[in-house]
Amino acid sequence: MASILDMLFGCTHKNYSFPLTNKRGQRRSPAASLTGTYVVCLDCGKEFPYDWHEMKVMSGKPARAKALAASAAESYVE
Repeated sequence: MASILDMLFGCTHKNYSFPLTNKRGQRRSPAASLTGTYVVCLDCGKEFPYDWHEMKVMSGKPARAKALAASAAESYVE
């Protein structure tokens, strides 16, 4: 029910910050835990994981985001 209300009246998340990367020793946000880099919606403050290799914001769905992060890590190792 909450997702339907968010779709109708929530933020569209179209205004992002520049990608931010955590330094060692800094508190890591949940969005940065997947790739180490995240962006913030400047309208509502929600954080999203960011993929530097694809140069785009990753999906807000955890399963898809983890799959994308795993494939990015594999391509980085090769």
